[in-house]
Formats: sequence, structure tokens, C-alpha cells
Amino acid sequence: MKVPVEGVTEPNKVILLWTWPFGNRFPLNQCPNHLETSGCLFTDNRELYYAADAVVIHHRDVCSSKIHLPQMPRNGKQYWIWFNLESPTHSRNLQLMNKLFNLTMSYRTDSDIFVPYGYLKKHSEIQNFTIPAKTSLVAWVVSNWNPQSRRVKFYEELKKHLTVDIYGKQHLPLPNDKKLEVLSKYKFYLSFENSVHQDYITEKLWQNALKSGTVPVVMGPPRENYERFIPPDSFIHVDDFSSPQELATYLLELDKDDKRYQQYFNWRTQFKSNGTFDWAEIYCRVCTALKDSPAYRTVPSIDKWFK
Repeated sequence: MKVPVEGVTEPNKVILLWTWPFGNRFPLNQCPNHLETSGCLFTDNRELYYAADAVVIHHRDVCSSKIHLPQMPRNGKQYWIWFNLESPTHSRNLQLMNKLFNLTMSYRTDSDIFVPYGYLKKHSEIQNFTIPAKTSLVAWVVSNWNPQSRRVKFYEELKKHLTVDIYGKQHLPLPNDKKLEVLSKYKFYLSFENSVHQDYITEKLWQNALKSGTVPVVMGPPRENYERFIPPDSFIHVDDFSSPQELATYLLELDKDDKRYQQYFNWRTQFKSNGTFDWAEIYCRVCTALKDSPAYRTVPSIDKWFK
């Protein structure tokens, strides 16, 4: 059964959101203009399960038990889409998802539906970029403070050689509506990921650093992985230094040399960072993927592939 929808061209692609991701609600059927989504209906109405061409299932909302997955028989070649933006380190019970899903949707470039945390948009012509006024050196926003983690241990050594202002739980307060304004005043931002995995490059880079107009100092996958998404002269990678002290020395040198520091912004004459996280845009990509008529198969092991 297809569902008639006013303004939607037949035949419809019915896409069911099995859960709202982390309980976050957002407007459905209001996709950005740059995504061709005509003919698709997005719904959270589980009564339309049998009419759905695809069911998008957010891993974190169902991973505690299979009872949270659809229990009804599938309708024909209905696609179950496994959706996850967390890293493997923070994705529980991946083995429960084996032999159930037909398409993958994640930040990984080898996903069937690639949904990055951010991306660069090329300007139609060369643009001037004004570096925000800088009054402070290094900032870091962190909510998950684990003293045993690599990033906290690295910070503990780094702070011996320069000042780092830390915002977040148990640290300096930073209202979300003031975040970009505050961070823009810093020359450098510590874009330290909570775990190191292929393509796992999050809002810590795209929004906190690039969107605010500061230079990211990254800790995550290797430099080569970052360079698949952003120019090599747009960031500083901790792996390029033998120690936190050597990194600190480099940052202090750049602080005193405006010309060298400003070279980290040259790329902005050609590109703009689209680091605004948008759940609606992420889900809208499902429509485009379904129109490409992906081959129907079952992913044998989400567990092995994602790790």
C-alpha cells in the first residue's frame, strides 16, 4: 500500500523513523533544497510500517535489546537502515545488529548512506575572510572528562607549557548560544575526539573549531584521514609532534608570528565550513539513497564492518 501525500509525486517512497534519535524531534518532509527528495514521505507513524519502503533505526535507541527493534514481519523488500553517529568505542551490542540490516548510514565514508558531521562547501568565487579578533590562546570544550583517556593525559602535559581554558561540565560554563562567539576569540581549539576510529571526525572540528573561526589542533584518526575532508594547511595534528611540549612550543611560536598563523586561514578564500548539525538533513539523505535503487542484500556483520 502506498500512502497518498499532498504535494508528493507518485510513486512515494515511505521512510519510517523507528525512533527519534536520542529523543530529538525535528520537522519532517522539510528537506534542504540541495537534496532532491521529491516523492518521499518521512513519518514516525509506526502504523505505516507495512507501507514503508525503508525503516531507519538509530542504534543507540535500540541497542540494549532486540525487543526494541520492529517485531512485525517485513513487507517485501523493505530496507532496514542501521543509523549510527557514535564511534565503535561508544556503540554497545553491535553484534545484535548482525544479519538484520540492508543498508548502513553513518559518518563512515564506506557507509551506504554517508552522513558526515560536517563538510566544506566551495565558494562560487574567491572570497575575502576576516579572521575574528583573538584575545586568548587555546580553548577546549569537553563534557566527558575521563582522567585515563589519551586526550586528558595529553592535556595534563600540554598545560604545563601553556594556558588552556577548559569549558564544559566541571569546568568553565559556556551557554550553547554563546559558544561560537566565545571560541572565536581563541587562536587555537583542541578538537580532541573521545576515541580514535576511521573517519570519526565530529562537531569538535566542524563546529567548535572551523565554524567559530579558530585553528583546530586535532586528535583523532591519522592526518591522512583528516586530509580527505579538509585542506592540509587548515589544521594542526598532535601526531606531527613528538610530545605535548613540542606542540606547545609550536603554538607559542605561531602566537608571536601573525604571518605564519594567518596561513592557516588561506583555505577560507575558497571554502566555507558547513558545521551546523542538522538531524533533518541527515535523514533527508535516505530519500536520495533509495532513489538510486541500492542492491537489496543483508549486511552479514555490522559488528565486524564497523569496528
